[in-house]
Amino acid sequence: MATTKRTDERPALQRALAAFEAFEPRLMAAHVADFTAVEITMAQAKLLYVVMTGGPLSVSEIATRLGISLSTASGAVDHLVQLGMLARADDPKNRRQVRVSMTLAGSRAIEQMRDLGARQLRAVLERLNDRDLRAVERAIRIMTSALSTDQAGTLT
Repeated sequence: MATTKRTDERPALQRALAAFEAFEPRLMAAHVADFTAVEITMAQAKLLYVVMTGGPLSVSEIATRLGISLSTASGAVDHLVQLGMLARADDPKNRRQVRVSMTLAGSRAIEQMRDLGARQLRAVLERLNDRDLRAVERAIRIMTSALSTDQAGTLT
């Protein structure tokens, strides 16, 4: 994840971003075998996350949230419906509209991704001493409190 360095950024922010950019590829490299064992693509995972957090959604809502065309979203939804990860149902408020929701198989796929992330994080944290673990915990708590979301789920 290469970020564009802005000249107006605070030096501490630049250092934090640089540290993250050095950390992220090492984390991915350490767990590439686990990641490739996940049976969905990144695009499919994105679609599942969108439906999980906002669903049930129409295909047009999915397309908008993913920033893709309606036909691309429709094809991706069709594929995940065929895999049993998403389901389509008529919208009770508008019978011409179809709503897309998560199935148990889709939820399990997302859970598999979460489990992988948790295992990766645990493997890294287990290497740290208690003092460093307290610093990481503090940093995570600071970042958690800095996050605020509006109703659309975007950072404000």
